[in-house]
Amino acid sequence: MIGEPYVTLTVLGVLVTGVMAGVFCAFSVLVMRGLAELPPAQGIAAMNTINTAAMTPVFMVLFAGSAVLCAVIAVVTFVLWPDQGTVELLLGSALYLFGAFGLTLVANVPRNEALLKLDPGTPEAAAYWPTYLREWTMWNHVRAGASAAAALVYMLALT
Repeated sequence: MIGEPYVTLTVLGVLVTGVMAGVFCAFSVLVMRGLAELPPAQGIAAMNTINTAAMTPVFMVLFAGSAVLCAVIAVVTFVLWPDQGTVELLLGSALYLFGAFGLTLVANVPRNEALLKLDPGTPEAAAYWPTYLREWTMWNHVRAGASAAAALVYMLALT
């Protein structure tokens, strides 16, 4: 079993990456499905409102704070190189940092920005909406899976 400071950091890592996995999963299986059932103009307007509302301090601390914690775990692991759990700690950090946080920046945010530029009631917005739903949700599934995998791998580091 890994020792301190890894136990505390890793338990926190399991918690935050697990919470983010739940957030991403709920969005994929509930929110996006609900938005897809709306007429395009309503779905686009709702998604734009959700994306704007997501910029709250609570969500940003959870989302970005998870990335900071995962980065701290990776740096501490590299610097102190523990006798056990090294692979799990580094893999868990990489899964969240690249598969959830990084993917958000390169896949989901650009799609959100493109959607925000469209007037919801226009034909071009209606034409883009199915593509947005499909692509955004696909990448969100990846974020959910990467976050869940990070939590699982961090848990393995504790054994």
